Amino acid sequence: QVQLVESGGGLVQAGGSLKLSCAVSGRTFSRLGMGWFRQPPGKDREFVAGISLSGGSTYYADSVKGRFTISRDNAKNTAYLQMNSLKPEDTAVYYCAATLLITARSNRDYNYWGQGTQVTVSS
Repeated sequence: QVQLVESGGGLVQAGGSLKLSCAVSGRTFSRLGMGWFRQPPGKDREFVAGISLSGGSTYYADSVKGRFTISRDNAKNTAYLQMNSLKPEDTAVYYCAATLLITARSNRDYNYWGQGTQVTVSS
């Protein structure tokens, strides 16, 4: 049973920073591509960032490029999302996800999901 557990969400003022963590268990972490998605209130879930198995490749949605950084520590079985210069429009439930593919942008390509963590950015 693969489990993904997010942490690090919360309330922050616009311009601030948060770092999300995603701890993975139940499968060899280094064989999983990792991604972060978010679901703003009343909207569909959207891709935020992804990282390849080794961490050598990262990719981002245009809306967060230059502000967010995805990383992973295969020794700790954990993926991260560093979020800087946060904006009110970044408010959403953020989900960590794992894929058996090397990289993926579509939520249909992700096999395992966390429960989500709320990020709220006040203006």
